[in-house]
Amino acid sequence: MRKNFGAKPLSYPQPVFIIAAYGEDGTPNAMNAAWAGISEHNEVSLCLSAGHKTVKNILKRGAFTISMADAGHVAACDYVGIVSGNSVPDKFARAGFHATKSGFVDAPLIDELAVAMECRLVSYDPQTCIMRGEIVNVSVDERALDADGKVDPAKVAPIVFDPFNNTYLRIGEKVGDAFSDGKSLK
Repeated sequence: MRKNFGAKPLSYPQPVFIIAAYGEDGTPNAMNAAWAGISEHNEVSLCLSAGHKTVKNILKRGAFTISMADAGHVAACDYVGIVSGNSVPDKFARAGFHATKSGFVDAPLIDELAVAMECRLVSYDPQTCIMRGEIVNVSVDERALDADGKVDPAKVAPIVFDPFNNTYLRIGEKVGDAFSDGKSLK
């Protein structure tokens, strides 16, 4: 027996992405977004309503970063999702975030979050709220790398949004090897 939830945006996993851009005065701003994903080899698509201050900043600057939220910064990442930059212009700083300018696009990297995609705006449709960005670079803070220079998921400690229960979950346990385990069924 199955329980029906209706036509709702409920799925696992939903990323917790922190979208950041500079305002007109150079102040960094950020927002939390779960409706996003890779849509092409070097493209990401997001569903962001036009009223967000961060969206307005992206449209003016033509660039943004997408950082993966992590377990160590849950409160800050949630805060930038529940507070509007339209009414709290210093919410980035209030969240305890610090910015370093990307070397690839005109947007801030969030120092506290280890993994980020640095993107150029490709398009935005205010009717559908779909924003597309070209991934220009992916950067990872060295603190999240292992001894061989590979990304260590345990050090990144990424989180996902659980829309069924309005909670954040930590990603962690390895359960298999991609492009390999399925070979046993050939």
